[in-house]
Formats: sequence, structure tokens, C-alpha cells
Amino acid sequence: MALSDLKIRNAQPQVRPFKMPDGGGLYLIVQPNGSKLWRMKYRYLGKEKLLSFGRYPEVGLAKARKERLAAKVLLAEGRDPGAEKRAAKDRMLEEKERTFAALAAKFLAKQEKEGRAASTLLKNKWVLDMAIAELGAEPVGSIKAPMILRALKKVEDRGIYETARRLKVMVGAVLRYGISIGWLDADPTPALRGALTRPPQKSHAAITDPKAFGELLRAIGGFSGQVSTRIGLQLLALLYPRPGELRFAKWGEFDLQKRVWTIPAERTKMRRPHKVPLPDAAILLLEELKALNAPGELLLPSIRTWKKPISDATFNAALRRLGYTGDEATSHGFRATFSTIANESGLWNPDAVERALAHVESNAVRAAYSRSDFWEERVRMADWWAGYLEQLKASKAA
Repeated sequence: MALSDLKIRNAQPQVRPFKMPDGGGLYLIVQPNGSKLWRMKYRYLGKEKLLSFGRYPEVGLAKARKERLAAKVLLAEGRDPGAEKRAAKDRMLEEKERTFAALAAKFLAKQEKEGRAASTLLKNKWVLDMAIAELGAEPVGSIKAPMILRALKKVEDRGIYETARRLKVMVGAVLRYGISIGWLDADPTPALRGALTRPPQKSHAAITDPKAFGELLRAIGGFSGQVSTRIGLQLLALLYPRPGELRFAKWGEFDLQKRVWTIPAERTKMRRPHKVPLPDAAILLLEELKALNAPGELLLPSIRTWKKPISDATFNAALRRLGYTGDEATSHGFRATFSTIANESGLWNPDAVERALAHVESNAVRAAYSRSDFWEERVRMADWWAGYLEQLKASKAA
């Protein structure tokens, strides 16, 4: 006889458990402690098995019958309802463990295996930690665009707009990696296009007036701080690399006999090796630096440990110590100084100047016809630049 809610509510516990059948294998078992539990008996491949649907009244009679019908449908399809239920439970547990923090860790481990530069890995981890603070415990499959936007806005509210934009890019990269390994189905970050504040473009401050630049060179020559910092600033002026390329430089990249510094691809912005001609003045500075830092692998190690480079703030801090504000001079600005003066001199092919700065032609058609690295011209230009800097240092401003 089929059950009713009234019959179930009125059922009183006994000394031993007893069953109240509802038909089709479904029954309610009443325990001596008063709890009432739904069970369903069924046969699969000749074996008797048991399903559990939960506790009454949390699972009512109508819900239990619905579960029985679903189990019957699976049996009719030749599938085991118990195995299906366990698999669904495992998937649910697996999805709960597939958090953004776990996926971000896998993404960074993948980048490390790919040989990304240590500095890149540190920066990416620093950026992703901001997202993990907000999204770390969230299963990646449940992350929606508004959730990501809230995390981005918290960064943006601190006034670091570029970091917020980079964070959006990194979150998207992590989620797309998650799609590739089957952790989620879609990346919601494209929906955030235009949602972040676009900061005004600001160029790196640079001194491009020759007399003023000569004054800066003289100030650097008289720098009273760490000798390695002074040499680092002089090499920035002389060789015009990106500051990060110089900070992480290793002695193994320098061939003083062939007079060339080869910056590996993983440390360049364009992800391609870049060769820098070394004029006599650079050789002298490197020899001075090598005598100073002989035990280390790094060109410019931190004063705290030989295993880490100087911090990214070292050069700019030294410029501030010399009396130059952030609106007057920056470590990156040495590149603009070289570019401006070399181009205005009229002595050099503009493409050679661009190659010297490790810039890549953005016009695809023009790039196809301009594959030269202008090495011979760049060697002459490096010697000219070194001599030009000596002249600037020697000529006092009027």
C-alpha cells in the first residue's frame, strides 16, 4: 500500500528499525531514535543494490518518488543509478577542489616549465595574488564577470590603473588555461571589455637636451652611493637597455673579447635574443664591476645576497638621490635620450636606431622587407654614442 505524508508523520519508532514500503522498491526505514530514512532497493546485472535518497522530512514523499522515477529511467537505459550517483558526487567534489587559487598555481608552474624568466614569474605571481585574495576559494566553473570586476575595482580604487588592467589580462590567461585542461567551459573576461578606467598615457621622463644630459652624466659620475649602482646608471646611459634587462644581466651573457652582450629571449620584451655592441667605455665599466662583484653570477647583485639582483627601484632611487624628480629623469628614460639624439643627429639609419633599442617593426609588410639587424652600423653607432657622451660630460653647461 502506497505511503502518505499523514502515515509517515504518524509513524512511531520501535525497539528495532522497521520499513514502510511505497512500491517500486522505494521504502522508508524508521530507526529506533526516530529518524526516518528513504531507501530504494533495485537489481542491476543480477545483483541487488541499495540507493539512499536522504532523510524525511528534508526529503518529502513527492521528492523521494521523483528520485525513484529517475532511478528507474537510468535502469531502463542500462545504467546503474548507484554508480551514476557516486560519479555525480565525485564530480561535485572535484569541482569544489578546482578553485581559482589551484588553477593559478598550475598556470604559474606551467610558465616555469616553459622557461619564463624569474622576474616574469615573480611579477605574474604578485599580480595573481591580488585576484586570489578575492577569487582564490571560488570553483573556477562558478566565476562570473561581475565577480572578476569586483576584484579588479578593488585594485583600481587604489589608483593603480595599469595594474588593474594587467590583472584582468592575467585572470583571463589563467581561466583560458583552465578551459584547455577541462576545468571550465568559458572565459568571462571578454565581457569586461571597457569596464576598467583607462589611465592617461604617460611617457617615461627623459632628458633629451644635450647640455642637461651632460649635467646628469656628471652627476652620475660623482654618485656617492654604491659603486655598482653608479656603474649601472652609466651602463644604462651608454648601452640604453631596458632597466630590467640590465638588472637581471649575468656575466655569462657578456663576451668581452668579441665585445658583445647577448640578452636572452626570455628577458627581452619582444621575446627574441638581442645583441648589444660593447664600446671601449662599456668594457672598462664591466671590468671595474667584475673586480667589484667577482664571486657572483649576476652583474648587479643585491647588497643583501649575491643570488638576487638589485631591486627595480634602485636606479630611480639613485636618480632621486642625485636631485632628479620622477618628472625629470627615470631609468627607462635613457632609452628615449639615445633615440632622440641619435635620430636628430642625422648620422644613422632610423631602422638601425630602432634595432639598437630592440624594437620590432610593427608594419608587417615593411618588416618582411627589413630583416637586417644593422649590426655593422650599430657597432659604429655604439662607438659614436660613447664618444658623444664623453664630450657631453667634458663640456660644462654655460
